[in-house]
Amino acid sequence: MPRMLRRAAVLGATAHVASNRGQAKAEAAQQQQAAAAPPVQQAPPPAAPAEDSYAELMKLKELLDAGVLTQAEFDAQKAKILSA
Repeated sequence: MPRMLRRAAVLGATAHVASNRGQAKAEAAQQQQAAAAPPVQQAPPPAAPAEDSYAELMKLKELLDAGVLTQAEFDAQKAKILSA
């Protein structure tokens, strides 16, 4: 009788270990699937031309204030910068 109890205990322990390994393999497969999934695209960083446009407009305003440009020249250049 004790021999049968040992066998049952060994069988139960083996089943438990197998179950845990199966669960671990399933979790590993899920992690691999998540890693293989295409990454979520993030919004691109703000475009540098907007900063350049602002800097150009500020330079034009300084030239207008200094009297180097006329109001019409300033408006024409501003329209070019803003339309680009």
